Amino acid sequence: MGPLSAPPCTQRITWKGLLLTASLLNFWNLPTTAQVTIEALPPKVSEGKDVLLLVHNLPQNLAGYIWYKGQLMDLYHYITSYVVDGQINIYGPAYTGRETVYSNASLLIQNVTREDAGSYTLHIIKRGDRTRGVTGYFTFNLYLKLPKPYITINNSKPRENKDVLAFTCEPKSENYTYTWWLNGQSLPVSPRVKRPIENRILILPSVTRNETGPYECEIRDGDGGMRSDPVTLNVLYGPDLPRIYPSFTYYRSGQNLDLSCFADSNPPAQYSWTINGKFQLSGQKLSISQITTKHRGLYACSVHNSATGKESSKSMTVEVSAPPGIGRLPLLNPI
Repeated sequence: MGPLSAPPCTQRITWKGLLLTASLLNFWNLPTTAQVTIEALPPKVSEGKDVLLLVHNLPQNLAGYIWYKGQLMDLYHYITSYVVDGQINIYGPAYTGRETVYSNASLLIQNVTREDAGSYTLHIIKRGDRTRGVTGYFTFNLYLKLPKPYITINNSKPRENKDVLAFTCEPKSENYTYTWWLNGQSLPVSPRVKRPIENRILILPSVTRNETGPYECEIRDGDGGMRSDPVTLNVLYGPDLPRIYPSFTYYRSGQNLDLSCFADSNPPAQYSWTINGKFQLSGQKLSISQITTKHRGLYACSVHNSATGKESSKSMTVEVSAPPGIGRLPLLNPI
């Protein structure tokens, strides 16, 4: 194989979604030489990239080469030719401006498009050959590059232990195999993770707050795989049983009473306080300065989540001691 007459200029263009692969076919058997073959470099090229159809084992004493698009050697399908004497390139009707034929008969196709897929015929003419020379062809097979999958969900705000979630990996194709990932780990088949035969749908029968994600789906074919963007759930839950701080319940008259209420909830819960069953205020905190015995009673914090429709409450009994001297009988002066 002789050197290329000029180095190919490879363009870097964003992957458009198609792969072209070359099937290598033997052109002919020559009795005194090795078989002439064609190799595509690279073996797989995306639309928008370049491919070199590299010819191996050329016979000697050649006059020129002609490349055709397809298997018909007529003027309409004539791309370009190379004349050895004079090193001349001649372009035909099928020439797009992206093809270059080299002195070793190799053909460079730049910025490959889907229209470039199909058969190519190389006609080699030997010097002094009264026949039409020797001819062979090979074919580009067109493959669809794996699209980036994406996940659809039947409920974007599921309620904990209440709603059934169904994730679907798109697009659907019988040519793909599907795999699901949670927190970067492949999901096993378990009672809580039910996957239909094709694995395209992931079902969570009763979602919990610990299953928020991120979830990814992966599609694979014979050439590779691709994952979706991660999806994180917004699981609605709570409110859980609230907690009141501080938890001690005995105070002296004149002290300040500062209580706080907390409950796990998504979205955050609404808080309200009652004393002895009577509403006092809304909010997480209740403050009373310089309490007296009249502030004794049952203090309750109630929480409500409008998204889940649930509510809960926690109560505590507050005791307030009387100040010193209160409740004693006065001393009488002796007569």
